[in-house]
Amino acid sequence: MATAVLTTLDPKSRAASRGMSDLAIRNLFIIPTILFLIIFNIFPLLYSLGYSFTDFRASGTGQTNFVGLQNYRTLLNDPFIWNNFAITAKYVIVSVVGQVLVGFGTAMLLNRSIPFKGLLTTLLLLPMMLSMAVVGLFWKLLYDPSFGIINYALGLGTFEWLSNPSMALYAVAITDIWMWSPFVMLLSLAGLSAVPKHLYEAAAIDRAGPFYTFFRITLPLVAPILMIAIIFRTMEAFKTFDLAYVLTSQPTTELISIRLYKMAFQEWQTGLSCAFAYIVLIMVLAITNIYVKYLNKVKER
Repeated sequence: MATAVLTTLDPKSRAASRGMSDLAIRNLFIIPTILFLIIFNIFPLLYSLGYSFTDFRASGTGQTNFVGLQNYRTLLNDPFIWNNFAITAKYVIVSVVGQVLVGFGTAMLLNRSIPFKGLLTTLLLLPMMLSMAVVGLFWKLLYDPSFGIINYALGLGTFEWLSNPSMALYAVAITDIWMWSPFVMLLSLAGLSAVPKHLYEAAAIDRAGPFYTFFRITLPLVAPILMIAIIFRTMEAFKTFDLAYVLTSQPTTELISIRLYKMAFQEWQTGLSCAFAYIVLIMVLAITNIYVKYLNKVKER
């Protein structure tokens, strides 16, 4: 059996000379990766889960006590925490809907023969390649009421975008839409290019209008890959931290990630913040599960 396995290797290779089988070579590559995931992902996850049931404070030297589900009860009964969730939900809806509309609309415009299409697509993908902190500082200058180009272009004078409590969250969402719409555009282009051309030719022969063609051919066939884009962007929008943190410090833009950061590294409520992180994780998993179920239904059509 060992001889049969070794015959699949190059006789001149070092693996063959050492008598290594395909299974041994596979394990040689897989085991370090598994160990890396356990050490840097799974172990911290389980470690923080244990802390979520205690009153541990990383800044203190006192004794750590087991409090059971008290941290979770405290958080779920805190109206300020629910306000953070409401702000985050509003931000996620505005941001993801905007990214889908802008990204898919741009993909529809690019899904045709136009001059310099490759160069134009590359330029449109540049925002998503930039650092979140750099984008935040860049847009902070654009929103500046004194010399920002946005107010000048829209004729708004000295309108305060980031200092206005009612507009700050929308300003952050607009920045996120600008940065991540290219991601939706890229996936949408892949879906649009996979739509069979003969369907459009048949629709043209039947004299179908553009709205009928879009809603009966284009959108149903692109919907699965569009749902994948929505799943990824929803998960990332829930975790948004640096963009909102760099742009503004308004209470109306305190997303759950910012509240979690303050709780963990400014107030040093380590056990409570671990419980908060797991509540957020459960909510994101629940929302993602809903998306995946809907995606499976779309694929079955």
